[in-house]
Amino acid sequence: MSKHIYGSGVIGNCSYIAHVEKDTNISWLCFPRFDSDFIFGGMLDKNKGGKFTILPQKGDFSSEQQYLENTNILETFIKTASGESYKVTDFAPRFFNYERYYKPLMVVRKIEPVIGEPRIKITCKPVTAYGTKSLTPSPGSNHIRYSGMDQEIRLTTNASLTYILEEKEFRLHRPVYLVFTYGKPLEAPIESTVERFLQSTTQYWRKWAKSTSIPNFHQRLVVRSALVLKIHQYEDTGAIIAASTTSLPESPDSGRNWDYRYCWMRDTYYTLNVFNHLGHFEELESYFDFIQNLPTDKKGRYQPLYAITGSPELIEKICDLDGYLQNKPVRFGNQAYTHIQNDLYGQVLVSLLPLYADKRFIESEKSHSKPFINNLLHKIEETMHEKDAGLWEFRNLQQEHCYTFLFHWAGACSAIKMAERLGDEEMKEKAIELKKTAIDKIEACYVPELKAYAQSIGSKNMDASTLQLITMGYFGDDLERANNHLKALEKELLAKDFLFYRYRHEDDFGEPETTFLICAFWYIEALACVNRLDEAIAGFESLSKYCNHLLLFSEDVDQKTGSQWGNFPQAYSHVGLLNAAYRIDQKLGKPDFLM
Repeated sequence: MSKHIYGSGVIGNCSYIAHVEKDTNISWLCFPRFDSDFIFGGMLDKNKGGKFTILPQKGDFSSEQQYLENTNILETFIKTASGESYKVTDFAPRFFNYERYYKPLMVVRKIEPVIGEPRIKITCKPVTAYGTKSLTPSPGSNHIRYSGMDQEIRLTTNASLTYILEEKEFRLHRPVYLVFTYGKPLEAPIESTVERFLQSTTQYWRKWAKSTSIPNFHQRLVVRSALVLKIHQYEDTGAIIAASTTSLPESPDSGRNWDYRYCWMRDTYYTLNVFNHLGHFEELESYFDFIQNLPTDKKGRYQPLYAITGSPELIEKICDLDGYLQNKPVRFGNQAYTHIQNDLYGQVLVSLLPLYADKRFIESEKSHSKPFINNLLHKIEETMHEKDAGLWEFRNLQQEHCYTFLFHWAGACSAIKMAERLGDEEMKEKAIELKKTAIDKIEACYVPELKAYAQSIGSKNMDASTLQLITMGYFGDDLERANNHLKALEKELLAKDFLFYRYRHEDDFGEPETTFLICAFWYIEALACVNRLDEAIAGFESLSKYCNHLLLFSEDVDQKTGSQWGNFPQAYSHVGLLNAAYRIDQKLGKPDFLM
């Protein structure tokens, strides 16, 4: 089997994310939100998904892609068979304007000749209704209107409308601008406006990167991962998605094709932990607002995931699409919203701890949240002895998971610190009691003959999630216990090149075939924690090669071929990379500094 690497880059502005392939096609774009129907979906069906390409007259060409340094602005260079070339600059406008962020539902594409005057052809064919309906184009004065949706879809351009509508080639001898909008169209001078938007967006991202506290260790990877993570937050509500795609398979023909365009409370904990390291608090505060407005069930319980609007229903449906590389089914929605995953209550508490521990947040910003914290503690108490689906979201397996108890413990530890800051003795006593109970539960997962902690009570299966016992400090200064546990996990789950399996036992879909990248980065962190620093550094550098040409990481890696699989890019994987980089840098004793 040949090596499979995702060939796209992503652009975004915290309102939407679009995927741009090396052949210039926008293969994935959902409007008006991350979790909406797709306007371009060629990633999942080349026939029904529509397309938006800027290609040379003749089919033979080579291409290269890069990000404009320290931005989320993507440049694709096309070189024709005759030696002529041009550049396509794709970006989502984002900058500060009128005391707020300007982040329109607008894809901007600038095409400019580099060598010669190449002949190009622009094809724009948006679709709706999950690829079952093509939008109907009609020309305006300087734009093409695409009808068939409730909102207006418009392509505004300084190119010939006839050439685009009839897909005719034309000679590129000056910059051509394409502004694709949903809802409100661009009604301003196109050339000067796009150039101003491009300059302002470049300045925004570079200023954001400069204001980021990053480690010395592998800065190029760290900066790119930080920039990718930023655009996975839906700024309107504060929700953070796991990935912008759906149904990219975890491995070929596995059936493990899931919709990740939602906000998992678990994933968000790890993401916010990174933003805290980065010194960016607005994302943390926005998420705090998001979770305070989430609905609960009749028992006051949260779901494992929600829509980015906070909606609780994510009904799963299968659409008649070919699927990525013919991998079916293609799912929209995610049944996991019905699961019981009890680790989330502790994760929310740990996520919120910086609001209380960091003196930069004033008392009035958090004094109203006592009932919220008490409710989370009550849910930990209520679910302490309950089986759940666990973080791997087993569909037909309920267990008492060690990972769940770890976050009961971590959440209680966080609540103790919050209670001390708030001067609430009753809350503190409750948290101390829950911490003791959680420790008893974690210790019930210990397998003496393995000198390690199993996936769940009564099981001997090793699970990579228990690496977090080491990275979250459960063992304290007891390096012997931490090392013993780590060695047992290595024996069972370590693959080549420091890749790591989640688990090796069979689940609802058989035995997992691919390794999970965030587990590998957890492993790197754990190595650093037990002072195996040389191995941690070697492992980090080994894992870093599993990105695509733009330093973007997928969810899964096939250890046999080095192929990327799973939804892409995966916020989890970039979070794992960043946390591992910070941990190693901390151990190396190198100070952070502004770029």
